Amino acid sequence: MSITAINPTDGKVIKSFRETSEAQVIKKIEQTHKAWTIWRESSFKQRAALLTKLGNQLLMQRDDLAKLMALEMGKPLKDGLAEIDKCAAVCKYYADKGAGFLEDQLIETEASKSYISFQPLGVVLAVMPWNFPYWQVFRFLAPALMAGNCGLLKHAANVPACALSIEKLVKDAGYPDHVFQTLMIGSKAVSKVIAHPLVKAVTLTGSTEAGMKVAAQAGMLLKKTVLELGGSDPYLVLEDADLEFAAETCVNSRLINNGQSCIAAKRFIVVKKVAREFTRLFVQKMKEKILGDPFEAATNLGPMARADLRDELHQQVLKNIAMGAKCLLGGQIPAFKGKHAYYEPTVLSGIKKGMPAYAEEMFGPVAAILIVRDTEQAIELANDSAFGLGAAVFTRNEKLAEEIARTRLQAGSCFVNSLVKSDPRLPFGGINQSGYGRELGVFGIHEFVNIKTVYVK
Repeated sequence: MSITAINPTDGKVIKSFRETSEAQVIKKIEQTHKAWTIWRESSFKQRAALLTKLGNQLLMQRDDLAKLMALEMGKPLKDGLAEIDKCAAVCKYYADKGAGFLEDQLIETEASKSYISFQPLGVVLAVMPWNFPYWQVFRFLAPALMAGNCGLLKHAANVPACALSIEKLVKDAGYPDHVFQTLMIGSKAVSKVIAHPLVKAVTLTGSTEAGMKVAAQAGMLLKKTVLELGGSDPYLVLEDADLEFAAETCVNSRLINNGQSCIAAKRFIVVKKVAREFTRLFVQKMKEKILGDPFEAATNLGPMARADLRDELHQQVLKNIAMGAKCLLGGQIPAFKGKHAYYEPTVLSGIKKGMPAYAEEMFGPVAAILIVRDTEQAIELANDSAFGLGAAVFTRNEKLAEEIARTRLQAGSCFVNSLVKSDPRLPFGGINQSGYGRELGVFGIHEFVNIKTVYVK
């Protein structure tokens, strides 16, 4: 069996990789566990030094890594370079802050001493997606290694070379052998890895369906999970918003990674009073984006990661139109690139409840505009979703916006006059069908530790 990488730009096979056999998987799990029995005894100073070196390795190889992403999943080079820089930043963040986050916390009781100690769990399995091949892994890897855990990576099947390069980066940084290993396996083999008694926890970023399956199995085995799943993020544009700024920000958010991001804006909920002007600006700015070869400097949007994903998105668009939505821009597979994975930036309006764009995640460069009578209805529609990952509000009334973001929008991250983004310093994750648990910040490093009470009488 093999795992094959296909270039989404031209549809050609890049390279095939031999799949890790079941026996080899077991051996790698055992190797990683053995490495953990030594790694857990390392000092915070040692861990921070290696994590710093890992960040430096990323920066030294950033050009090659960005090219690899462009080749395997179509990310424009400038976006790939930014992704690698962000990975280096998360390494530096936890190298600088991790020891403080994991210091014993003294608690006053009647004991002579009582405190909370944060101890590593062991081997953590990471099941990761293709859309941010490095960032998705490093936002787990950096805190996990700093906390004294070891990791196994099951990456998406269409980015195998990216997956192997991460293992090599860890090795080149000087980490002990087998502290972090990549498993070249398909989705069907994941359940056996979860079931192995030496695997103590699982983190998954992916679809809601995949998260449910992993959570169900891990739950049966009483293993900790962190799930960052799908999203249909609402962006509320209120009647006093700076429309030029809002439209620019909303377009940039919708087209992050060619629209293939869980926290890319999906639903634009606009108060009727400003809907016509906002829509005009939004469509205009979407038109200005250049769809092309991810290796070309002028390209804003590359292909989608796979042709089948592009085809699924197109069918969603056609279904919306058939149900009465209006297509204001795009909605076509580019004729000159139809054999590959390109899709035009698309804007749909007239979205109503029952249409796919109202309830489903549109994972590609498709924007859905919903018009509401006022702020109250905007909040109501924003929350009328099974998801709960991110949300944003655009208005000049900062006090009102903060109240809406803090108390009224049901999401894990709510931003005011900004696109939703992940930041090493801030916890990141969702609620409802967008998952549970948190990555990044102090909460991210505490997810995969034993929060242990120590009581000395």
